[in-house]
Amino acid sequence: MDQTDGTTDEAFIRALYEMHSRPLLGYALRLTNGDRQRAEDVVQETLLRAWRHPGTFERNPDAIRPWLFTVARNIAVDAYRARRARPPEAGPDGLEVVAVDDDIDRALEAWQVTDALASLSVDHRRVLVETYYRGRSVAEASVELGIPPGTVKSRTYYALRALRLVLEERGVTEA
Repeated sequence: MDQTDGTTDEAFIRALYEMHSRPLLGYALRLTNGDRQRAEDVVQETLLRAWRHPGTFERNPDAIRPWLFTVARNIAVDAYRARRARPPEAGPDGLEVVAVDDDIDRALEAWQVTDALASLSVDHRRVLVETYYRGRSVAEASVELGIPPGTVKSRTYYALRALRLVLEERGVTEA
């Protein structure tokens, strides 16, 4: 673009702004329920689109204001629809109540459970490791541990009770 085109473009957009920005801002304020920042954004985007389509006004200069108002309305409606499609925005206060799942919590829980498991008897610890951590069925754990399936079931029951008691004593779980 050469200098004369840039000067012409600048003069065109200045003239549009001077002639139409006030009524356009008033209209945009009504469209945005009085939100001045959004209204100013609508006006700015409207004037930008006018600058991109100057040929529209060369044919009929009287069509500028109705075109600007139509574009402003479309921009406001599009912005409203976009906001409705997203979850509502939360301010910085909302971040304080959001639970964050982080590695530190998981590591702490794993450490507490591992420590509690270490306090169980060897038989109870082995049956829990086979059934819960290795995901083996009662029959598979029975074969692996070399004990009857009924013994696996009863040891698992009593091991879980003992583990729960240890975790309660340490304040990890509630009674």
